[in-house]
Amino acid sequence: MNEGSLGSLLILLLPLLLIIFMIVSGRRRQRVMEEFNASLAVGEEVVTTSGIYGRLVELSESTAELEIAPRTVITVDRRAIGMRAPGTAEESAPEATE
Repeated sequence: MNEGSLGSLLILLLPLLLIIFMIVSGRRRQRVMEEFNASLAVGEEVVTTSGIYGRLVELSESTAELEIAPRTVITVDRRAIGMRAPGTAEESAPEATE
């Protein structure tokens, strides 16, 4: 192979590798979020992706009810729960460690 064809091959290969890397990391991130969502339990202090702090009072397959103040309960999409509240026993944000 000459230098021109090697350069052309690299120009075609690098974007392909970038796309593959993006797909793999996206799937890993999705798996971590699904595991986090499945590990949620009633009574945990959580933070939504929009920054609302609350305690889980009820969980269904698609929604979660959060008590954000005494006797004030809101219903949010379960996917909107971003992390456990800082300072709780199991403080952890869903992050890929690999």
